[in-house]
Amino acid sequence: MRNQSFMFLAVIAGLSTVLMLSGCPKKVETAKGTATVQEEKVAPPAETVEPGPAPGPTMEETPISREAEAPSMEKGLGDAFFDYDQYTIREDARGALEMSARWLNGNPTVRVKIEGHCDERGTNEYNLALGERRAQAAKRFLAALGVDENRMSTISYGEERPSCSDMTEGCYAKNRRVHFTVQ
Repeated sequence: MRNQSFMFLAVIAGLSTVLMLSGCPKKVETAKGTATVQEEKVAPPAETVEPGPAPGPTMEETPISREAEAPSMEKGLGDAFFDYDQYTIREDARGALEMSARWLNGNPTVRVKIEGHCDERGTNEYNLALGERRAQAAKRFLAALGVDENRMSTISYGEERPSCSDMTEGCYAKNRRVHFTVQ
C-alpha cells in the first residue's frame, strides 16, 4: 500500500511540473480582434539585425523571382519574404528591408503600417500570431537601421489577405511576407 501511495504522489508531482512549465496562454492583438496562443518555451531563432551588404538571392534561398517582388513596391517600400513557419529575417529579405529603411529615413514625416502575412497552411489563430511575429521582426530590423519606432505600427492579417491564391509552393512563398502601407 505504501508503494502505491508513493507512486501516486510521484505521478501527481510530475503532472503538476508539466502543467507549471507549459505556461499560460498569451493574448495577441490581431486585425480580427484578440487571439489566444500558447507561448513557446523554446527560445526563438536568433535574429540578425545588423545592417550590411545583402547578397543577391539564389534559387535555393527563395522560390520567388525578382519579377514577383516588383508589384509589391509602394513608394520605395518592398515586401520582405519569410521561410515556411518562420519569422526570422532571411538574407534576401535584408535587401528589401534596407531599401525600405533608406526610403523611410529619407522621408522622416511618413508613417507606415507593417502588415504580417502568412500562407494558408495552419490554423487561423496560429497564422495571426505568426504574422504578428513577422511584422514585429521587420519593425525591430528597421529600428536597428535608424527608423523611429513611433513612425511604425504593426498588424497581422494571418492568411486573410493573400497576394496569390494558387495552392502551389511558389504561391505560398509569395504569401509569407511583410508588406508596408503608408498611413
